[in-house]
Amino acid sequence: MRRAFACFSLLALTAAPLMAQDVDHGRALFQTHCATCHGADAKGQGPLAPALVLQPVDLTALAARHDGVFPLERVLKRIDGTDPLVSHGSPMPVYGPYFEGVANTPMKLPSGQPILVSDPIADLVGYLQSVQSTD
Repeated sequence: MRRAFACFSLLALTAAPLMAQDVDHGRALFQTHCATCHGADAKGQGPLAPALVLQPVDLTALAARHDGVFPLERVLKRIDGTDPLVSHGSPMPVYGPYFEGVANTPMKLPSGQPILVSDPIADLVGYLQSVQSTD
C-alpha cells in the first residue's frame, strides 16, 4: 500500500501543471519586492534602475529570449538566491527567506523534472508568466 501511495504521489507531482495559485497575489508581491528595480510594468525601468551597474532585465521578455520557453528554473533560482545576480556592486536582493514558506506547490520544469516551491514563489512566478509578451 505504501509503495502504491508513493507511486501515485510521484505521478501526481510529475503531472502537475505549472500554475500559480493566485496571480493577483503574485502581482502584489512583484509590486512590493521587484518593481523598484524592474518597474511596475516589469520592463526593467524601475525608479532605481539608473543607479544600478547592471540594468534590470525586461521580465516581460523572458520567454521570448529563450525561444518561447519561460526559463522557470533560472527564475526560481534568482528569486531564492541560489543563482545570484551581481548588480550595483552586490547580489540582487535575495527574497528567498521571505518566500520560503512550506514547499508544497508542485511545478514542472520544461525538462519534465518536478519541483516543489512555496505558494508565494508559485504566485510570483505565475504573475511573471502572465506578463510574458507574445511579440
